[in-house]
Amino acid sequence: MLSNLRAPEIILILVVIVLLFGAKKLPDMARSLGKSARILKSEAKAMKKDGEADGAAAPSSEASADAGQQAPRTIQAAPGDVSSSRPVAEPNHTTKQG
Repeated sequence: MLSNLRAPEIILILVVIVLLFGAKKLPDMARSLGKSARILKSEAKAMKKDGEADGAAAPSSEASADAGQQAPRTIQAAPGDVSSSRPVAEPNHTTKQG
């Protein structure tokens, strides 16, 4: 279907896009689309790397014990704003109910 597009059809499509979105917004849209594609690509690589690392190493009891001893995570404030950092409330999975 796309192989049947000739120069006049492509020009018409581009003109319609410019009319719909405006010439000022097109560079911003293209920039954000490229940024999103780069983020998606890096996240996919990270997930693939994590999947390979998880498959290669079996979880041990020492790793789970170390995870419980780590310092609490905090939500980072905006640059220059030190008053709004606060600890993240995480559920405690180590308590036993009986």
